[in-house]
Amino acid sequence: MNKLSFDFTGTNVLVTGGTSGIGHAIATDFATAGAKVTVTGTRSTAADYPEIDLAGLRFRQCQMSDNDAIDALADSLGDLDVLVNNAGGPYAGQKDEWDPDGYAGSVAVNMFAHMRLTMGCHERLRASAAPGGASVVTIVSMSAFVSAVNVPAYSSSKAGMVAFTKNLARRWVDDGVRVNAVAPGLIDTRMTHPVLDIPEMLEPEMRHTPMGRMGMPDEVSPAVLFLSSDAARYITGTTIAVDGGYLTV
Repeated sequence: MNKLSFDFTGTNVLVTGGTSGIGHAIATDFATAGAKVTVTGTRSTAADYPEIDLAGLRFRQCQMSDNDAIDALADSLGDLDVLVNNAGGPYAGQKDEWDPDGYAGSVAVNMFAHMRLTMGCHERLRASAAPGGASVVTIVSMSAFVSAVNVPAYSSSKAGMVAFTKNLARRWVDDGVRVNAVAPGLIDTRMTHPVLDIPEMLEPEMRHTPMGRMGMPDEVSPAVLFLSSDAARYITGTTIAVDGGYLTV
């Protein structure tokens, strides 16, 4: 049978923004593979997410716009083998990204916050005894590679995280920490649902996607688990596109 499975028994994983969409799929797949998984979200407790199954996942509240909250999260962690930077989205604070304040706010949430948390987790990741080394995997976007005129700050943030991934991979290589990224195409999540009702936005995206359909969150998560596994022990500093062929057009 052509089916791949992972064993992350004994692995400690943190997934930011793990209460919905791609982040939840990643967290769930890690937990199914035996990992101890902590997810972050913006609401106060796991019980405040009745629409999502967080059973078996540890929950921590963290506002990615709050530097003190990010530092507190990093300082409170125990052992850590895998960090998945996933939280964020366009229009931080519901502000226009072409407004300078809106632009700055979105970059703060989608780039600076991830950099801050990653650096705060350095010592725990360096101490990991995970086969293949510890891993940082950041979820970026097609907007890192092509223009996204409605969300210039989100696009800039994702491009910045691609560059950060390359640079940090070199900086931490001697610490036994691999640093990679995954770039999803148009994935069927709560964040992308508004596009479904706007044909003038959806149809060009579908024409640009050779597979002709949106992806699903559980089609992104295996790439994250692979990059975090011993099978990827010789991979660092790269970004894997999971995009239905989007970048080939």
